[in-house]
Amino acid sequence: MGIRPLVLGSLGKAKIISSETCALDIIGAKFVREIKCGEIIAIDKDGMKSYNPFPNSKERPCIFEYIYFARPDSIMSGNSVYEYRKKMGMELAKEHKTNGDIIIPVPDSGVPAALGYSIQSKIPFDLGIIRNHYVGRTFIEPTQKIRQLGIKLKHNPNKKLIKGKKVVLIDDSIVRGTTAIKIVEMVREAEASEVHMRVSSPPIKFPDYYGIDTPKKEELLAANNTIKEMEKKLKLDSLHFLSIEGLYKSMGLIKRNSVSPQFTDHCFSGDYPTELTDKNEGILSSQLSLLSDN
Repeated sequence: MGIRPLVLGSLGKAKIISSETCALDIIGAKFVREIKCGEIIAIDKDGMKSYNPFPNSKERPCIFEYIYFARPDSIMSGNSVYEYRKKMGMELAKEHKTNGDIIIPVPDSGVPAALGYSIQSKIPFDLGIIRNHYVGRTFIEPTQKIRQLGIKLKHNPNKKLIKGKKVVLIDDSIVRGTTAIKIVEMVREAEASEVHMRVSSPPIKFPDYYGIDTPKKEELLAANNTIKEMEKKLKLDSLHFLSIEGLYKSMGLIKRNSVSPQFTDHCFSGDYPTELTDKNEGILSSQLSLLSDN
């Protein structure tokens, strides 16, 4: 189904396989093409051969790659991931307007969407939260205490910029809400007059079982709370998410095909592309992904 991306590159006579085009750029390799859904590539001393044992496979890539997982400087489906994310921010601004004074991204993944939101809304964009780039992604850390410490080490508010302003925070997604809670707290402590949040993806209500370490359903904030309840827990003046229809528009489509979706979007819709084989064995909530449980 092509849920995860894979690309083919070349470096001299060598063939390179990578999950993203940005890896090819780093080593000076040339991008050749995306590996097709269901395709098998065999490389040996005699060269490369391509096999297509599943000729009728329908391509259905994971839409969360475009929202968060892929690097913004990668090319997917022939277009820049960065541009997709900007368009998500623009669609978000169309759906959920605000009278804020300043647009602030939750760095770094919220930056492209925040730029898009700023362009569409004509509200100034600025870096009100500074990120320490020596700290990794917090949502995949093994314990809640480590995640909370990681957020404090990772982000710091630009206090003089924030003070007295109606701040609109833009993030790409909310998973557990751990980062959002701490970010809002920081912005409040920096004396913002109001704190609003806009999220450039729909609420995440369902776990992923296709190679990404997302939490169990009971740990997902949106799976267990209404948007108003989330707003209260996060201590926000307002909270809004991009609709699934707006997300598909950002991808250049008129609408989502409800019968045969163009993307794998189960984390928002619950529409898994394959049957969950352990569904009737009482262990669905602990089904393993490729990374460690958290």
